[in-house]
Amino acid sequence: MALLACLGGNRAFADENGLPEPVPGLFGPRFHAAMLETRPSTSVVLNEPIEAEDPDADSAESGLVESDAHSQSSDVMLSQDDMVPSEEYEKLLERVGDLESSWQKHQEKLEEESVAKKKKPTMKINGRVHLDNWNFLDSDPGVNYLESGNPAVNPQDRWDFRRLRLSFSGEVPHNMLYRIQVDFNNPNSPELKDAYLGWNNLPNNQTLLLGNQKRPIGLDHLNSSRHNLFIERPLAVEAFNEDARRLGLCMYGFTDDEMINWRYGAFLLENISNDGRYRGDSTEAGLYGRLAASPWYDETSGGRGYWHCAVAGSANHTDGDGTIDTDSNHNEARFRTRPEARSSSRWWDTGRILGAEGYQQLAFESMLNIGAFQLTGEYINTWMQRDPLGGFNGSGLHFHGGYLFANYFLTGEHVPLDRVSGTIDRVKPFENFFLVERLSGGRGNGWGALSMGLRGDYLDLSDSDIRGGQGYTVTAGMNWYWTAYSKVQMNYIAGSIEDAGQGQAAGPLPAGVGGDFTILGFRYMIDF
Repeated sequence: MALLACLGGNRAFADENGLPEPVPGLFGPRFHAAMLETRPSTSVVLNEPIEAEDPDADSAESGLVESDAHSQSSDVMLSQDDMVPSEEYEKLLERVGDLESSWQKHQEKLEEESVAKKKKPTMKINGRVHLDNWNFLDSDPGVNYLESGNPAVNPQDRWDFRRLRLSFSGEVPHNMLYRIQVDFNNPNSPELKDAYLGWNNLPNNQTLLLGNQKRPIGLDHLNSSRHNLFIERPLAVEAFNEDARRLGLCMYGFTDDEMINWRYGAFLLENISNDGRYRGDSTEAGLYGRLAASPWYDETSGGRGYWHCAVAGSANHTDGDGTIDTDSNHNEARFRTRPEARSSSRWWDTGRILGAEGYQQLAFESMLNIGAFQLTGEYINTWMQRDPLGGFNGSGLHFHGGYLFANYFLTGEHVPLDRVSGTIDRVKPFENFFLVERLSGGRGNGWGALSMGLRGDYLDLSDSDIRGGQGYTVTAGMNWYWTAYSKVQMNYIAGSIEDAGQGQAAGPLPAGVGGDFTILGFRYMIDF
């Protein structure tokens, strides 16, 4: 009766004889039968529970629909003011029918749109802004020479847009995907980053990508720059996988329980990020692979506890005479890196090693996370074979390096692990940073998340007659997460380098140069 009251404005529906008309779908057939058998003088009391007589009972003897709200014998009264003419009732039924028809058409339209969308490619847009401030607090003359070629000129302090990236990605029915990412940090010369097409949902949880993508070596390179705990990547990771991305074909997969994941593929060695082109008769290329596992992962705590480990390696063919022959290839037998800051030059630098025939790499990585604490390390070896050429001798070379860092969240958060990719994921603060005026007076605020870290790095690019630099850095870092998508980072770096300078020379060096340095850097970053 409450629904009748809503539909009729606290009035019942009646026919021309004054009898209540049955409302389809609102009451059962027993109720309608009882109402039709009542006499014109029968009335119903509004807003009282109505109970139909037993259909097997003698209707002539009962003749009434009785209410048991107060008494089984009390008559149900219905006043004339509570009646609705059948004409209005018919109009209301027509309106309800129109509404039902309109709703059905809307549902059919949504279903058609959903089916149509599955037949068309999708697209989403992402981006990031990383603004850096670097202050070179102190440097020795040897370091000045590595930076500018002049021992008397200190490295220059700077503000740089480290990254201004836009990404376009999506899926193409029925099992293809794509991604295009361009960096506009130098508006006059945009750089191509990710640029690939691929096939997903392959057997054994695998995805195959063809195009410009990261070579699978170096955990800190495989992590997104949005999530790393220090501003710049470690010395060894950047030196042995410079800029990470190359044109190649790579397979990605993981087990059903996500405990083990893998990547393997073939890549060209020349970096095409500036022109998007590979030219030359000598195919400098390498085979790369990485096998990772998370044998301990605490599901009950939401992944606050885990141990990740991995082994990675590569075998590469290089054109050792690529700087002196007539083809268009560059000699890609070279390893170099900056001092974990955006200096103008790479202070550790072997130069292009003439006579190099190829090199192999083997890397180990580990992450142990216990609540707010994380301990992470990597170690990478590189062995190179070469023939005598251009004044260099023909002995084999061994370069190596690694790092170890500890990080702790003072506010209790943790660094999540993406078990499918074997990389770290986005930190989510317990509360965001904010400062607002309260409507009731005063101010409300949140502090975000805060972590402190300490990292030690070592890199040796000097062996035999190659003086690419040997040294270390110690970095004290801080991350202040304003939200899960924005933060500020601070790094204080103290380091030392010696036996360096090969990158500044055209041939063998009789002696290397070096010195000490200190650097202070800040990064302000947001992604969307």
